[in-house]
Amino acid sequence: MLPEIDEDSLDRSRFPVDEWALRETSHRSGDLGTTETLFAVGNGYLGMRGNPEEGRDAHVHGTFVNGFHETWDIHHAEQAFGFARTGQTVVNVPDAKVMKIYVDDEPLILGTADLEEYERTLDFTEGLLRRRLVWRTPAGKRVEVTSTRMVSMTERHLAVLELEVTMLEGDAPIVISSQLLNRQDGEDEYHVVDAAMGEGDDPRKAQRFDHRVLLPQAHYGTHDRLFLGYRCRNSAMTLAVCAHHELDTTNEVETIVRSSEDVGKLAYRVDARQGEPTRLTKLVTYHTSRGVPVEELSDRCDRTLDRAVAHGAAAYRADQRAWLESFWAASDVVVEGQPALQQAIRFNLFHLAQAAARSDQQGVPAKGVTGSGYEGHYFWDTEVYVVPFLVYTMPDVARNTLHFRSRMLPAARDRARELAQLGALYPWRTINGEEASAYYAAGTAQVHIDADIAYALSKYVDATGDTGFLTRDGVDMLVETARMWADLGFWRHNGAPTFHIHGVTGPDEYTTVVNNNLFTNVMARFNLERAVRAVDEVRQADPVQHERMVKRLDLRCEEVQEWREAAEAMCIPYDETLGIHPQDEHFLDREVWDLSRTPAELRPLLLHYHPLVIYRFQVLKQADVVLALFLQGDRFTAEEKRADFEYYDPITTGDSTLSAVVQSVMAAEVGYHEVALDYFRKALHVDLLDLHHNAVDGMHVASAGGVWSALVSGFGGMRDHGGTLTFDPRLPAEWPSLTFRLRWRGSRVRIRVTADAMTFTHEEGDGTVPVGVRGTSYDVAPGAVVEVALDGQGPRREGRLGTRPLIGGRRADGSRITAGVPSPSVPADEAESPADLI
Repeated sequence: MLPEIDEDSLDRSRFPVDEWALRETSHRSGDLGTTETLFAVGNGYLGMRGNPEEGRDAHVHGTFVNGFHETWDIHHAEQAFGFARTGQTVVNVPDAKVMKIYVDDEPLILGTADLEEYERTLDFTEGLLRRRLVWRTPAGKRVEVTSTRMVSMTERHLAVLELEVTMLEGDAPIVISSQLLNRQDGEDEYHVVDAAMGEGDDPRKAQRFDHRVLLPQAHYGTHDRLFLGYRCRNSAMTLAVCAHHELDTTNEVETIVRSSEDVGKLAYRVDARQGEPTRLTKLVTYHTSRGVPVEELSDRCDRTLDRAVAHGAAAYRADQRAWLESFWAASDVVVEGQPALQQAIRFNLFHLAQAAARSDQQGVPAKGVTGSGYEGHYFWDTEVYVVPFLVYTMPDVARNTLHFRSRMLPAARDRARELAQLGALYPWRTINGEEASAYYAAGTAQVHIDADIAYALSKYVDATGDTGFLTRDGVDMLVETARMWADLGFWRHNGAPTFHIHGVTGPDEYTTVVNNNLFTNVMARFNLERAVRAVDEVRQADPVQHERMVKRLDLRCEEVQEWREAAEAMCIPYDETLGIHPQDEHFLDREVWDLSRTPAELRPLLLHYHPLVIYRFQVLKQADVVLALFLQGDRFTAEEKRADFEYYDPITTGDSTLSAVVQSVMAAEVGYHEVALDYFRKALHVDLLDLHHNAVDGMHVASAGGVWSALVSGFGGMRDHGGTLTFDPRLPAEWPSLTFRLRWRGSRVRIRVTADAMTFTHEEGDGTVPVGVRGTSYDVAPGAVVEVALDGQGPRREGRLGTRPLIGGRRADGSRITAGVPSPSVPADEAESPADLI
């Protein structure tokens, strides 16, 4: 069970409130893994964990390039046709962060150093990590060390690292050892063996390799540059990293260069005088490829660094500030009078930018580029939780992300054929387009990913009006995914014909391989309908392109008609007796898991119970039906939403970080305002407070995207069903106002919600933005301000639902629903009989 969270749950003596930064005022070693994630910097392509420049103390060293991976054979204990064969794991690329410091030959080691002053800041406006400390050496000399670390948003392949060392009291010989270090294959002498990433039994961690991954291809060192080049042993991907150095000091300096296959060193021996700073600027570039020779990548590195030297570190910092200024103008969400809350909101939004901004036609990994958790894979997380944020704030980035999926279409077609299906079936988890999920029940069976991609594509096209993308890329994805659904499902004729989909898994991974999963069927219906509409839109907008599409896809009119009929006849489970939508056809047949009687030490369930134990119960890892209520809310009544939420919320564990944001949105809509805030705070602090005890593996990027949805769609009440912006806000009573911005068809509108009004301000663009507020339409013209009076904030239901399930109701066959907890979570002498649970 997650603890109750408020805005002061962070240790404010260590992490003071700052609305535009995350600041740390004291160094502690006990939570290094978490803080390395929190203080990571990245741009969507390149990411650097918040490890110290000195290299130690560190829990999990990490530098990651989006999509750069090694492959390996998946060995199944019992093989079967169609099982995933090729695993893919992101590679920890050579570490360029290292700049070790020695004073009087004594190393600076943060965990043991006598630090008189210490402060580290992740600056959301500057887009960099800044650190300052004052170290009293064992000899009693005082040394000031300042550093900045920035991964450029404007120069995708560039990181700018700066280090300054100044003797405050006394002269001393100092050494700055700047390094490139292959940690993937080299031995790290400071490795924390029993707690490092990839070790232990947590299935969310990354695969460990049993072979050398990076095969050396080239290396060199000069008086100002270090270079390492590699090829991955199995995937054959190539990598080059190069660092350019500029030292600025009035002190006397000797430079020593050493280069080997896995380590490059530029050591500066400085006769440091009191008060005379020594400043090192290190410009680093990474280039990768699926097979271009390292020699070519070396040339690219030289070009990048030559350009960077000419431009200068100061200019790149100014470019970064300008980029962030533009980002916040489009993406900021402001909660008035809540500085601690505001800090956490901006922390999440900033990490969204770091995860996606320069992914540039790659996917957005589940951990961004902050860690190797989930092996650097792309999941449905991107389409359902991240793309909506991108669509309304950075639509060009959303387009790049969707184009990445279009490039995966050939592999998705191959995967569908392998599973005896027509059309295309996207992999549940992947880097290179091949299915990498070794556990099909909670992986490949989640075919809803096809509809999730169609959903994200539809959001983008509706919000931007980018019919060109729909015509060139989008319609192919919609047609091929619709073909998959039409082939996967089947017709039943018992009265009116109905269309059914069997043998699938929905978002809830605690219930697998079921028939007529509600989320899957609802989203498949949308996918089919959207494909029909897309074909018609292309035909009307561009007959020439329509003809090309028909030939390219061998599309027949009968197919499109079949999609229309299947969508209209889709089986949507509903239990008249209980008045709810069952999660699947047989979900209500199971006994209910009583979470109120499950000890906290046995959570999350997936780490303490065999999957078969969990599968036998009504218990959810994450929102499933409730997610359908959000994504397809126009297909359910207000009464249905409330009944479904009240039934499923007490049996939803929240063991997935994807759950709280959705539960917050729907709790707000149906009126449980306290519950909505509770879930929102938990989602907001998933990583800041390490609520799931795995922040060490990297940021939960999808949850961060969900934070935006909880604010804008939950409390702001925004919906965009059918390509129309509508609002029905649910502002918390303790918030004076909520302000956010949305892009729509090239224009940007600022929306401010107060207790009694919504105000729409047209900030940018030439187009009028149509909006609806509680059933009334308004046009927000360029330069206009439209104020709409509100009569309250929707229904308000007091109290919380808790974790004791709704039991005692009767199934359609007349049997009574009971609850229990499987042994050993409740000792036998304390267990209640089923009769006691009725």
